[in-house]
Amino acid sequence: MKGFLQAVPHLTFGDDVCRLFHGRGGLFAGDEHLCLDWYKPVLLLTSFKMLESEQLDELVAAIVVLWQQQRPTETLNLVYQYRHGGQTLSELLHGEVPEQHIVTENGARFLVHLLRGQNHGLFLDMANGRAWVKQHAKHKKVLNLFAYTCGFSVVALQGGADEVVNMDMSKGALSIGKQNHVLNDLPAGARYLGHDIFKSWGKLTKLGPYDLIVADPPSNQRGSFVATKDYERLLKRLPDLLAPQGEVLLCLNAPELGCDFLMQQVANTAPQLTYIERIANPHIFADIDEQKSLKVLRYRLS
Repeated sequence: MKGFLQAVPHLTFGDDVCRLFHGRGGLFAGDEHLCLDWYKPVLLLTSFKMLESEQLDELVAAIVVLWQQQRPTETLNLVYQYRHGGQTLSELLHGEVPEQHIVTENGARFLVHLLRGQNHGLFLDMANGRAWVKQHAKHKKVLNLFAYTCGFSVVALQGGADEVVNMDMSKGALSIGKQNHVLNDLPAGARYLGHDIFKSWGKLTKLGPYDLIVADPPSNQRGSFVATKDYERLLKRLPDLLAPQGEVLLCLNAPELGCDFLMQQVANTAPQLTYIERIANPHIFADIDEQKSLKVLRYRLS
């Protein structure tokens, strides 16, 4: 845990939600299992392998010292999560978690929940993708596929989008998405469709065409989407949903699949789409092999 312990004294807490330490990127040898996130006013320490009690105590002690140095008048709120094999064990170690936990990012507000499951309501590595959409959504009709809690929809409307159609199988996630829009004073402009995308092409076509499509599917979620077999099915349909010169952000967060996988899928299945660029990830998510990190590829309909 040397890398983590050496990094902690240099961390700072701002107002926006962010990752503070990213062991998963492999840049800190031996600490690949550790991450530390700031969901103001709560710190989240995550380990992807079992920690001995002495190890956890050492990590927590370092965090306590840092907190006392930077925010001596405030209470430390610290949650620890151990993840393994699809299971998550969450434990509140210090302080408390707000009953309605609202965080900010780039001028937007989002509901998060740190004590339930692995997904907390906002994927932090997608911050640059949300910033890009906010910057480029003005006067556009946007389709947000696999919308989850509708982060892309919130920022698109903040950026001046005319309309956003959100689709996700999880009605619970979309319900949180609706709350996120209310939090940001966005009572109109968004639709919420709680359907299976692969059974809803007719509905999506009727509501289109779209100037911008964001496709951010899970990489391996049985019953919903498995990238190795379902991305091709998705790509076959996207060109027909786009307006002339429309753009699409194709997202993939599977360490075992690099950009070449996604680019080859596009070339084979949707050659009408022309590659423009890869949206860079936030610097804190730097990876020893960038092909293992989040991929966000921008394409345009030729």
